[in-house]
Formats: sequence, structure tokens, C-alpha cells
Amino acid sequence: MTLKEAVLKSLEDINDVTNHLAVLNKILEEKYYDFGTAKTPAQTVSALLGDYIRNGDTRVKRIKQPGGTYSYYLTKNESNLSADVLNGVAEPSIRIAKNSEKTKTYDERSLHKLLSSYLKNAGTYSKTIFHEQSTFGKDNNQIWTHPDMVGVRLLNLQSKASQTFIKSINRLDALKISSYEIKKEINNDGDLKKAFFQAVSNSSWANYGYLVAFEFGSSLMSEIERLNQSFGIGVIQLRANPYKSTVLYQPRYRDLDFATIDKLCQINKDFEKFIEQIEKLLTAEERYYKSTEKELDEFCDRYFLNDTDFVDYCNQQYIPIDIETLV
Repeated sequence: MTLKEAVLKSLEDINDVTNHLAVLNKILEEKYYDFGTAKTPAQTVSALLGDYIRNGDTRVKRIKQPGGTYSYYLTKNESNLSADVLNGVAEPSIRIAKNSEKTKTYDERSLHKLLSSYLKNAGTYSKTIFHEQSTFGKDNNQIWTHPDMVGVRLLNLQSKASQTFIKSINRLDALKISSYEIKKEINNDGDLKKAFFQAVSNSSWANYGYLVAFEFGSSLMSEIERLNQSFGIGVIQLRANPYKSTVLYQPRYRDLDFATIDKLCQINKDFEKFIEQIEKLLTAEERYYKSTEKELDEFCDRYFLNDTDFVDYCNQQYIPIDIETLV
């Protein structure tokens, strides 16, 4: 169906006063329309809903909500709606995603693609390191040995002269390697300290160490700040829209610990290959640099290509999405 047909069908399915994000979510959930490579499907749906009103199409009506936003509904469904909602006395129940089902929740590993997308947008290549694949196997006491994800950010030098110059002096100045410890939620002081010191343990070898969580308890901010200042671990608030993720506290720089890097290479093949790919890129001749960079990108974790991708992914993985995250 066309996008206009998909919007009308979604409004009919919802059968309530709703907003453009809920309409978009229904379109994606039911696969009514393929947005392809469109980067802003939410804005497209919002504009189309507005066009119905501006063009005098009587099939769709809207209600102005507090704050100047609008909610929409099908005219033929008007008899099913309460008078209070139609008169703006009561707020409509806007359903954003099917992932609100209480019986289903998201896995911690499903957050990795959100983080890899956030990092890629910031110019960092990242790779998940599965502790189950290390030589110690499923020994849970060893999960503090290495992080959930590692990342590398390369110094982007434009001229051939500067590139050659830095390679001849110190190649380590051309990159920064980071370590990431990822958690679903950290809601109390005990969880915070355990997660924080796991991040300290797992990132001792890297230039920068981060603790990443999808949910932080609001009462923990002062303690997070204290731990950050004491131990230099950065803190990232991850969001369903990865491009709205936030570095709450910056990490402190450290020199690389090559003895620990060597140990990690010995126990985990993915980590070893990650280091090999970095070395290969740093030493690549100019004519091979682009192909070597592409090889690193293909080895690293996948990331979202557009907004539709992350909305659909979050719905499939039952990762909570809220209106503030999407607008």
C-alpha cells in the first residue's frame, strides 16, 4: 500500500486518538509500508498527517494537546471516543510500542547494537567480546577479565604529510582504544558499585573505560559522579534512539597496558583479531588504507542505517521506547 493508505490503516487499527509516533510504530509493526533508506520516517508521517488537515481531507481529524502538539484520529471512529478526550479535557492513551507487554523484556546483549550505532556516529569502531568464547569458557568468575565491548577511534588526518609524520613518531598517538561495560539497569547503590568496579577491572588496559546503562536510578547521580572522579571511569546513558545517548561523565585518559592486552589476545580470538585489524590499519600503505578500513568496519558490530531501523529493532527486542526518545 502507499504511505497514505498505511497511515489511514494504522489510524483505523489504533481506533483511538493518537500521535504520529504511534502511527509510525503501527506501520512498522504491521509492515504496512517500507520506508527503505528514509532517514526521518517520523517527520514524514507527521507531515502527512498535517497535510490531511491542511488539505481539508475529512477522513482525518486532530486535537490540539497541551504544549501545542496534535493528536489525530479517523473521523469514522469518532463515535468510539469519549467526549472528554475529544474536548481536550482528558488526555488520550497513546500507545507507542508493543514492547510494553509486561511478560516480555529485553536482553542486555540487545543493547550492544544501540551502543555500536551511537559509537559509529561518533567515529568509533566497536566490537562485542563474548566472554563465553574465551578459553575460560563459562566460568562466570572470569567475566571481570574483559569488557562487553571494545572500541577504537582513529585520528582523522587529512594530508599525506601529517599521516606519514605521525606514523614515523608514534603510531599510538593516531588512535584511542576504549572499553565498555554494559548493563540493562542500575537502580540501587549495590548494583552501581558492583557494575562500576567491574568496569574498573575490565578496562584497566584501555585508554578510556566506560560504564554504560540503559536505565540509571535517579537517586544515584551524586554517587556516580563521586565514583567517576575517584576512578576515572566514564558513564554513558544509553537510549532507544542511540543518537540521543549521552555521556554523563567523561573518562580519564590512561596509557595502554600491553601486558593485559597480550593476555586478552591469548584468551579471546575476537579481541585478538580486533587488535590485529587496528595494527593492520595503522601500518597500511596509502593505496590500501580505504580497503583496510572497510575490512575493520565489516569485522566490527553492525549499526543502524536510519531511524526506521532502530525503531523496528527496539520493537522486536522489546526495548522500551518513549516519545521523548523519538522526537
